[in-house]
Amino acid sequence: MRRTLRTAGIVAGLLALTLGATTASWAHDPYSAEGKEELRKIMADHEPAVRIGDGLTIQAATPCVSGMAGQYPCKNIDLLAAMPLSTIGGGNGNSMWGWTDSTTGKEYIIFGRTTGASFIDVSVPTAPVYLGNLPSFNGTSSSWRDIKVYANHAYIGADSISTHGMQVFDLTRLRGVTTPQTFTADARYTGFGNSHTLSVNEQTGFIYAVGTNTCSGGVHMVNVQSPKNPVNAGCVSNDGYVHENQCVVYHGPDTTYTGHEICFNYNTDTLTIVDITNKSAPVQLSRTSYVGVGYTHQGWLTGDHARLLMDDELDSDTPGTKTFIWNVSDLNAPVNTSMWINPNITATDHNLYIIGDRTYQASYRAGLRILDSSGIASNQLQEIAYFDIYPASNTTGFNGAWNNYPFFASGTIAISGIEQGLFLVKHNPTSQPPPTTVYSDTFETATGWTTNPNGTDNATTGAWERGDPEATTSSGAKQLGTTVSGVNDLVTGRLAGSAAGDFDIDGGTTSIQSPAITLPATGTLNVSLSWYLAHGSNASSADFFRVSIVHNGGTTQLFNQAGAASNRNGAWATGTWNISAYAGQSVRILIQAADASGASLVEAGVDNVTITQQ
Repeated sequence: MRRTLRTAGIVAGLLALTLGATTASWAHDPYSAEGKEELRKIMADHEPAVRIGDGLTIQAATPCVSGMAGQYPCKNIDLLAAMPLSTIGGGNGNSMWGWTDSTTGKEYIIFGRTTGASFIDVSVPTAPVYLGNLPSFNGTSSSWRDIKVYANHAYIGADSISTHGMQVFDLTRLRGVTTPQTFTADARYTGFGNSHTLSVNEQTGFIYAVGTNTCSGGVHMVNVQSPKNPVNAGCVSNDGYVHENQCVVYHGPDTTYTGHEICFNYNTDTLTIVDITNKSAPVQLSRTSYVGVGYTHQGWLTGDHARLLMDDELDSDTPGTKTFIWNVSDLNAPVNTSMWINPNITATDHNLYIIGDRTYQASYRAGLRILDSSGIASNQLQEIAYFDIYPASNTTGFNGAWNNYPFFASGTIAISGIEQGLFLVKHNPTSQPPPTTVYSDTFETATGWTTNPNGTDNATTGAWERGDPEATTSSGAKQLGTTVSGVNDLVTGRLAGSAAGDFDIDGGTTSIQSPAITLPATGTLNVSLSWYLAHGSNASSADFFRVSIVHNGGTTQLFNQAGAASNRNGAWATGTWNISAYAGQSVRILIQAADASGASLVEAGVDNVTITQQ
């Protein structure tokens, strides 16, 4: 962790801005967990938090009409339900994450609180069900708790608790639970004590804890490929204190690092990019500060890994909330290309996530803000929707929306409120015309998709084909016998055979490509499809399902789902990716799947491919 006169001055400046003539006396490093808690308490004393349980009325499902959903200011976002903290375990709220049960399709939120983690079934978002609480280790309290999910397991860390470690909870235990319970952890990792946040790379099976009492506050790597048996995988300890990060298998423009595992670290005053492919010898690729730095907090990559949006928690949010835009096409020399200023709010921005051309930003007192980021390449963002859970103020301060979770296939978005609780909302862009369909294929008839289009496939069985799939099972559903619509889909070896492995993918990669599709020259263009990847526990991260776009400049990967050494049952999911960069071109959609790790059981399917123009 680094503390300088400059950064201490920024905190003092923020206090002066927020508290007026109030004089703060700091007992702790302002960037330590204790220091941030001290700041939060000072701000709470200055302006007491508004709590849902203390006078605010909870609404059931309430549409956003004329700028309000009940008492909550809104634009193009409807309220589905709200659950006060008193109904989901008490305490104050902090971070959260989501889980979709691939067996049942049900959706859940794991909600962090000062005294534990709550489990909430949000499958019917207008009637969510509180299932119970996993108490904090030894009953200790922490204002910061962070959760991530891998292979049906939740991993839970806590800041300001030196003995907490990381709790491991098997989420499949929630199946069949209908009344609140007090749960116990399935395991606890003790390679670190406290942690500020966790990130997960689901493609590789690693959890990355940052802000711990190890690794000099840098990235503490944990192998969770055996979910209940976390193993220390090493440190990135030459970075100083890391507040949050995102680690990915890189597929962006910098081809030097294609397929490498890269971490984008937010180091309080820099964006630091590290190659962690070799866990025993991480390599720092760049360390870059920027104009206007206050406290580099969190960020997220675009789907093509070419750009990144970043929140700075202590920058000056006058004349509006600032979001930093980065070009990370060169990992050795990233560039902060712009700072977008939201003209509608001056709130402190906290956590954001990017899905396609939409950015979902939790902005404390201003609640959830949804940005159109389709123009990010030209440094253009636009606020298109919001839901404000803290109506009292839209200014700088640490109240209201801590985090949001926008990744559910249903479109339900969860918001965690520090003083409020859990909100479930849905984006309802009523002011926009419906999208125009440019291309659609449900695979009920042959339309010109080509298997092995480049003549490079090496799979010996399980080649892609169009047809009526037969179901297979092995420790659960593998090849799905049902389609999303109609009778046919694209499937890897549609026959079942006498055993699940008879016609699955073996020996390598199989690919299939669409006919040429001429894209319109204007508008926001998105390709979407339904897909699944299923595999046995004998699979590995070398196995994959991929979607790419073939365009005038070559082939760009839009999506990659890697396998893992654990059982994954087949379940339809939907993906949407922005392809506006190829407007006016003739393109093709390329779909690949592979058993690249030996004789593992791997199946995949695709249905309902569409391209739309907004």
